[in-house]
Amino acid sequence: MMKQAVCPICQTGNRIGDRDPGAAKCGRCGEKLFAGAPVDVDDAGLAAHVKLTVGPVLVDVWAPWCGPCRMMAPHFAEAARRFEPNVRFLKLNADETGAPAQLGVRGIPALVLFHDGVEIARHAGLMTSAQLGEWLTRHLQTIQQLETQS
Repeated sequence: MMKQAVCPICQTGNRIGDRDPGAAKCGRCGEKLFAGAPVDVDDAGLAAHVKLTVGPVLVDVWAPWCGPCRMMAPHFAEAARRFEPNVRFLKLNADETGAPAQLGVRGIPALVLFHDGVEIARHAGLMTSAQLGEWLTRHLQTIQQLETQS
């Protein structure tokens, strides 16, 4: 479960605690923390979300000229509707940021899954919403097992 999330508008970290994350609002600007849709981020936004989010963050590295990226966009959006607020979904335009190189992304579309600021998994290439859901569920189960053992 998401314990702390970053506001998609002002990029402020917000503790969620035991309340319903789906109803959580930013303590600074009052916006909903989760809208059931991916959040477009730049380098600073990505850094804030990865650093301040306590829970899983899934980043889609894409570019507007990339056919497979455009094909995957509705599948990624569907996964966001399905998995938020338990997972934060971010869209990072590879043409407008330096983060893909820093992340070691060599091909797009690329998915990078973080948990509590640590990279847990990555996948390169197009996935349908069903494939993405299976991939994400598998990794979320691994995260949950690791947390249970701690």
